Amino acid sequence: MPTSPASAPAASAPSSAQASTRLGDFTTDRRVVLLMALAIPVGLASVAAAWALLRLISLCTNLAYHGRFSFADLPITAGALGWGSVFIPVAGCLIIGLMARFGSEKIRGHGIPEAMEAILIGKSRIQPKVAILKPVSSAVSIGTGGPFGAEGPIIMTGGAIGSLLAQTIHLDDAERKTLLVAGAAAGMTAIFATPLAAVLLAVELLLFEWKPRSFLPVAMAALVAAATRAFALDAGPVFAYAGALSFTPWHLVACAAVGVLAGLGSGVLTTLVYAAEDLFEKLPLHWMWWPAIGGLAIGIGGLIDPAALGVGYDNIRHLLAGDLAFQAVLLLLVVKVAIWSIALGSGTSGGVLAPLLIFGGALGALATPWLPQADAGFWALLGMAAMMGGTMRAPLTATLFTVELTGDMGALLPVLAACVFAYGVTVLLLKRSILTEKIARRGHHISREYHVDPFDLVRVSAIMTQAVDTLPDTATVGQAVAHFTTLQPVHTSYPVVDAQGVVVGEVTRADSLAWALNAQDDSRTLAQMLVGREQVIGYPDELASRIADRMALSGVGRVPIVDRATGRLLGIVGRKDLFRSRARRLRDETARTAYFRRAA
Repeated sequence: MPTSPASAPAASAPSSAQASTRLGDFTTDRRVVLLMALAIPVGLASVAAAWALLRLISLCTNLAYHGRFSFADLPITAGALGWGSVFIPVAGCLIIGLMARFGSEKIRGHGIPEAMEAILIGKSRIQPKVAILKPVSSAVSIGTGGPFGAEGPIIMTGGAIGSLLAQTIHLDDAERKTLLVAGAAAGMTAIFATPLAAVLLAVELLLFEWKPRSFLPVAMAALVAAATRAFALDAGPVFAYAGALSFTPWHLVACAAVGVLAGLGSGVLTTLVYAAEDLFEKLPLHWMWWPAIGGLAIGIGGLIDPAALGVGYDNIRHLLAGDLAFQAVLLLLVVKVAIWSIALGSGTSGGVLAPLLIFGGALGALATPWLPQADAGFWALLGMAAMMGGTMRAPLTATLFTVELTGDMGALLPVLAACVFAYGVTVLLLKRSILTEKIARRGHHISREYHVDPFDLVRVSAIMTQAVDTLPDTATVGQAVAHFTTLQPVHTSYPVVDAQGVVVGEVTRADSLAWALNAQDDSRTLAQMLVGREQVIGYPDELASRIADRMALSGVGRVPIVDRATGRLLGIVGRKDLFRSRARRLRDETARTAYFRRAA
C-alpha cells in the first residue's frame, strides 16, 4: 500500500561554490603524472625501434637486390636484375606468410587497424612476439620490394612497446590504452619527425576519447621521441620543401578541386584493396600462401616500373621537386596502385601512409597543367595531404603532418582546404575508411564521431521525478508482498522512508517474491528487513551521468534522490528519466525549425 508523502519542494540548484568542489571540467587525477613518467621510456624505446626497423629494411634490401650484407641506404634497382627479380618479392612474401602462420596472424595487415582492434576489443594487450615479428615481417616485406611504408609497422611496434610496459604494472584498461597509443605516437614521430601530427593521429584515430588523462602521456611520449630522434636518425623535416601559393578565392576553388579529386581517389583505393581481399578469400588455398601471390604481382610491377617498389621516399622527393615527366608520374601511379592494392589485399605486412603520399602527390602532379600557377611541386604537395586526410579520415592530422614533414608553414591554409574537401567527399561517399573497413569485416563496429555525453551536461535536479510513491518503513513484509502482487500497475521498486521522509532503503519486486516464499517474515517491518543493506542513492546537484553509472554498476532501475544534509527524499530517477534526457538531445539534432521566415 503505497503512500504519497507531502510533496517535497524542488531541489534548488547548489551554489557555485558547492558545485565547484564536486564538479570540474575534467575528471583527470594525479595518476596522469605516473602515466607521463611511464611515457618517457616508451618514447625512448620507440625511437630505438624505429632506428632498428629502418636499418633492418636497408639490410633486407641490400641482401635481396644487391647481394651484400650492408645497412647502407641503397635504392632498389630491380630493373637491372631482369626476370629473376620477379621472384624476390615472392620469396619475401612467402616468408611473411610462414611467419604469420606459425608465429602470429596479427602481423598481417598495415598496422593501424590492428592497433585499433587491440585497443577496442583486446584490452590494449599486445603479445611480446607481435612486437618482434611485426617489424621483422615488415622489413622483409619492404626490403624485398613491397610497395609499403614503414609508419604502420612502427606504429604497431611502438604500441606494442607501450602495451608490454603497461602489462608489467597494475594499470586499468584505459591506462594501458594510453601507453599503447603513446608508443604508437612516439613511433610515428621517430620515423617522420612529426610530433604534432602524431599526437593528432592519436586523438583522431586511436584514443577514441579526448581527455587529459590520455592526451598528456601521449604528448609526452611524442615530445621525448622528437627530442631524441636526432641522435639516431636524420634531423627533420624529412621532405624539406618551401613552395608557395597566393591564397586567393580562385586558389581556394583550386585547392577544393584537388581535395575533391583526392577524395574520389581515396574511394577508388579503398574499393580496390578490399576487392583484392575478397578475391583472395575465394581462393582454394590457405591464407598463408596469399602473400606469395601478392608478391608475384609486386615482382611483375617492378619489371614495368622499378620506382614502384619499396617505400618510395625518393618518389615523394621527386614529386615535390616537380622533376618527373607526365608519363613517368602516370606510370608510377598506375603500377604502384595496382601492386599495392593486390599486395595489401593478400594480407602481407606494411604501412599505407607513404603510399598514400605518393598516390596523392601523383594525382596533384598530373592535375598541375589545369591548375593555377604555383611553385613546382606545390599541387603535388596538396594532393599528398588531401589523399592522406581523405583516406584515413584524419584531416587535421594530415594537415599538420604535411606542414611538419616539409617544414613549409606557408602551405598551411591551402593544405587545410584540400584536406577538408577530401575528408568531406569520403565521409559522404564511404561508410568506412580503409582503416576501419578491415575491423568492420571482423564483426566490430567503430564510431569515429566523438561528442560529450549528454548526461554530463545535465544535473539530476533537472530530470528527476518529484512526485514519488513510497513505502513506509513501518509497513510489514506481508503488506509489501500484498502490494507487489496486486492487480494494479506497480513500479519495479519503491523507496522506503521513515516518519521524517528520510530514505532508509529500497524494496523491489524481486524482494517481494523472495519474501513470499518465507511466511515467517510476514510480520517483520521493512525497517528490520533493510538493516545492513547497502543503499543506492543520488543527490540533486550531481550530474545525471553519475546516476547512470550507479545504475549500471548496481543493476537497479530507480535511484532515490535525497537531500545531502538531511537524507530526506526529494525525488527519484528511473531509466525513463534518463531516456527522456537522451530523447531531448536527439530531437535537438533532428528537429529543424526556421526562426526567421518571411510571412506568407
